Amino acid sequence: MDTQDLDILMGHLGDFGKYQCFQFILHVLSGVTAGMHMLSLVTVGAVPDHRCYIPDIDQHSNITMYNHPEADNYVPISKTGSYDNCNIFINGTSSNETTRCNRWIYDDTYYKSSRGIEWDFVCDRRWMGAVAQSSYMFGVFLGAITLGSAADKYGRKPVYCWSATLQLILGVLVAFIPEYYSFLVIRFLYGIVGSAGAYIPGFVLTMELVGASKRTACGIAFQGAFAFGFMLVAGWGALVKDRQLLQVIYGLHSLILIANWWIMDESPRWLWAQGRVKESVRIIQKALKMNGSNIKVDEADYSSNVKLHNMEEKASSEEAGMMDLFKTPNLRNKTLNICLCWFANSIAYYGLSLSTGKMSGNPFLILFLMGLVEIPSYILTSLIMDRTGRRGLIAFYMLTGGICCLGAAKMTQGSTESTTVVMIGKFLIASSFAIVYNYSAELFPTVVRNSALGLGSMCARLSGAMTPLITLLDSFDPTLPAMIFGVIALISGFLTLFLPETLGSPMPQSIEDGENFGVGDTCFTSCMGKKRRNANRRPTKEENMEQMVPLGTNNSK
Repeated sequence: MDTQDLDILMGHLGDFGKYQCFQFILHVLSGVTAGMHMLSLVTVGAVPDHRCYIPDIDQHSNITMYNHPEADNYVPISKTGSYDNCNIFINGTSSNETTRCNRWIYDDTYYKSSRGIEWDFVCDRRWMGAVAQSSYMFGVFLGAITLGSAADKYGRKPVYCWSATLQLILGVLVAFIPEYYSFLVIRFLYGIVGSAGAYIPGFVLTMELVGASKRTACGIAFQGAFAFGFMLVAGWGALVKDRQLLQVIYGLHSLILIANWWIMDESPRWLWAQGRVKESVRIIQKALKMNGSNIKVDEADYSSNVKLHNMEEKASSEEAGMMDLFKTPNLRNKTLNICLCWFANSIAYYGLSLSTGKMSGNPFLILFLMGLVEIPSYILTSLIMDRTGRRGLIAFYMLTGGICCLGAAKMTQGSTESTTVVMIGKFLIASSFAIVYNYSAELFPTVVRNSALGLGSMCARLSGAMTPLITLLDSFDPTLPAMIFGVIALISGFLTLFLPETLGSPMPQSIEDGENFGVGDTCFTSCMGKKRRNANRRPTKEENMEQMVPLGTNNSK
């Protein structure tokens, strides 16, 4: 008895029957909540336009107005024509001497309340808003590492469901934290379960359940669900003006995941690998019945010897680990290259996503469009990725996305042209981010594939945590953050041209296979006329089966 028995059983289900569709819907809901929790601080912690508090006019006015007609006599005007946010004339315009202010008046056109308004995330306190977002990202970083391993050890379903429960509790609790540093701690814990805990096991559950022909579409659907979460952040932000109630609403969305304690099934593949064959077979029986199949499966036909076989197989696979990715030159080069690719995609993606507050116009509409623009990018990518290949497409997306970042930096901030270019950049970077996971899985051999994906995801989480801090550099030069995002994307996009193409090639299995895979195959050698072996060869049935091996636990943005 070995995994071929399971492959035969799973093959009876087909690639995407009613059962897989139902379970997939349960899994993909975690992508919606992950996107919502990830970007919730954009509205809950928003910092609207502001100016210094002017005692001579603001304390004597029944209605405090950001655009008070007399404010020009007290507040310096910046080079862009807007109010200086941090300075005030000491004695009005009769003196050119200015001083730093410690109290502010906020424009309440779009935001009536927010953490940014309550705690004044402005001027010398801007770092507080950036650290609040970074604390969540570092939580995602830790969650991707720890909960991914926990899902391998304890099962996909318990990690998914416990994370869903905790993100519900923490997502509501964080709305009532009155003190900043306690808020950071809760945000950090919120990040562990909010955008990693359920999303990662949900993705893996789907990948281990659907057939090989549907994995690309289902994987990209998770990215689309994540983007839909962005749009919900904008929609609720436009409707609910009280920041406390708004955060509670965001947190309560996790209620849609709680029913999975009872209606979602564990991965049959994981159960089989743990030697829990009867449970695995029962789930497959249930699935066959839901799919309308007449095939009967008898539990007694499957021996408990499977457990012993799987333990031996697991022990042999654990001989290889993350350090093996760096021991041989070709594998090391591919590892470093793909890690930079994850890092660059993440830093550009979140750099563009978090820049919505600097665009002119309705911030909720802009945030909604930033999420909406991803949907056609995923549809297009899913249609062409298996035709054009991975390498050239991801390089094209990253290079043009990087150019958009640089172009937007040189345009007038908030202008229609700048906003349009940023939207195009988001479209392109979202597309490349959708490819990088599949590409990474196909580049590395089976024995270290989990380690390679985990390492790449760690790089993405690290850059995601750094992004809010990099945005603070605009205090020195408003164009500097976008320039950094663009340059990193350009460098990585160019270097991906040196990676081998994986479309139509069998996935490597051993370390030796991984070292030999793609030697001499770069975009430049292919473009100069060297025909890559196996470029158009269709994978065999055995290779398709191999691609159904659980790929790992780290695909969250």
